[in-house]
Amino acid sequence: MPTPLAADFYYLTNFQTVLDWVRERYADLLTAEELAFAQDFSALPQLSQALLVRLVMRKGPHFRCSKLTYAEIGDIALAASPLLQRGWLVSDAALMVDDLSRLLLKSELATLLPHNVCAKGLGKTEMLALLCERYPGEMPYHEWPALPDEHIYSLTIHSLCERLRLLFFGNLAQSWSEFVLTDLGVFRYESVAFSLDSRGFNNRCDIDDYLHLRRCRETFSDHASVTDTLHQLGRFHSNNPWIEQRHQRLLFQLGRQLERDGEQAHALRLYEQCDYIGARQRRVRILEQTQRHTEAYQLALEATANPESEAERQLVERALKRLARKLKRPLPVQQAVAVITEQHLLLPPSLDVGVEQAVVMHLSQDEAPVYYVENTLVCSLFGLLCWDAVFAPLPGAFFHPFHSAPADLHSPDFFQRRRELFEMCLAKLDGDNYAHQIRDTFQQKQGIQSPFVCWPLLNAALLEDALRCIPAAHLKLWSQRLLLDIKANRAGMPDLIQFWPAEQRYRMIEVKGPGDRLQDNQRRWLAFCAKHDMPVEVCYVQWTDEVCGA
Repeated sequence: MPTPLAADFYYLTNFQTVLDWVRERYADLLTAEELAFAQDFSALPQLSQALLVRLVMRKGPHFRCSKLTYAEIGDIALAASPLLQRGWLVSDAALMVDDLSRLLLKSELATLLPHNVCAKGLGKTEMLALLCERYPGEMPYHEWPALPDEHIYSLTIHSLCERLRLLFFGNLAQSWSEFVLTDLGVFRYESVAFSLDSRGFNNRCDIDDYLHLRRCRETFSDHASVTDTLHQLGRFHSNNPWIEQRHQRLLFQLGRQLERDGEQAHALRLYEQCDYIGARQRRVRILEQTQRHTEAYQLALEATANPESEAERQLVERALKRLARKLKRPLPVQQAVAVITEQHLLLPPSLDVGVEQAVVMHLSQDEAPVYYVENTLVCSLFGLLCWDAVFAPLPGAFFHPFHSAPADLHSPDFFQRRRELFEMCLAKLDGDNYAHQIRDTFQQKQGIQSPFVCWPLLNAALLEDALRCIPAAHLKLWSQRLLLDIKANRAGMPDLIQFWPAEQRYRMIEVKGPGDRLQDNQRRWLAFCAKHDMPVEVCYVQWTDEVCGA
């Protein structure tokens, strides 16, 4: 066998980087088991290290030896021996039917069925149901009857390695593949300077809390009842703000499920314990549905006096109108409704493109191009203008090299922590140099991951048309609205934008096909634009064949 090259062990280098990173920044939080693993791993023969990392990065924890073929490792049994000695791998562990289903082909599983049962007409789910009934327990692979002759390895340190991955990334959504995709140039990340004390977890309790919440979320995602999930959750509370926010989001999702299940009273009690955005409005809704109109009215008044978001204001104002009529109370003062320009188009149906693209093709002219941008253009312009503020190396915002966004992007204090930085960026819109700044960032940061800039859509032609035709004052207002509520306000913007470069003007167009209607977040954006005299309209489309058919 040829001698493996260092490049063949790229994944091993990446894993060692994580180990070193975690030991350097989290040594005070690591358990004795985790510290011992990091030390013992470094002492392993290289081929054993490589095999262990290969298995950690695969779906497991059980593996057929015959399926483990790695040219750079060679003899799997030889590489596995030191791992077996340390107990990081075990051989011939006890397996359930579900474990076998992930290891074997359907035809191989079928050998476990009685001879009088034909597997040909059975789906795998049906087969597993029969096998679980026939074999409810677990036993080592070699004790299962009539299975292929095979050696099974089982990884025992998967949870430990998951904790190390969590410490490195600060989440379990990102995987080991981040290294590979970055090396291949698929993803590029902004280089942010951060100190050794910049990290996602401050104490061991934070780690345990994160993992406990994740297990509860997985339980709920696996169709467990809300009651079972709440029982598993227990009297949970975290002093870490972003972990507690995850907790509140889970409570809100459980409340929504209770509503869908028709358990309004239980949902109401849960919402009363929940301070996640939207929970108060759901309480108003349930109180109204259950005829507790006076309580609903009082809560809606509180919400309108101090709304947590534009969405809440919009929804509770509607509820107040209904409740005021039922309780014979004065109707709330109506805010002036913005008048939105409408146009109606009758277009031939097209099977090749959606309704938005059909309108693009109909309206586009050489001197007035139309782009399908939806939410991406405004966000991209904001992201380019405010790049330095978004990627400012504040404590806790960045703590590993693979951040596509600050860790606190959706935290309530995201803007407040960076207020001066954002104000400096937006102040450039008061001068004549902002377009140069945006162009420079577009060139220098091309392709680098950003929570706002949509690189696949934003080309040089679109950027130049936008900078030429959109007034700086409009871009400033959009940016300020985004910063009020990034999560809510980055959606709902009009689908299309049309430019007249020679006249330095534009218009935005929200497209609605037959039977479609405006969503609440779209209404809020349209009203905002109309309030500030921005050229925006709604285009209602009908297909010619439908009109003729009618």
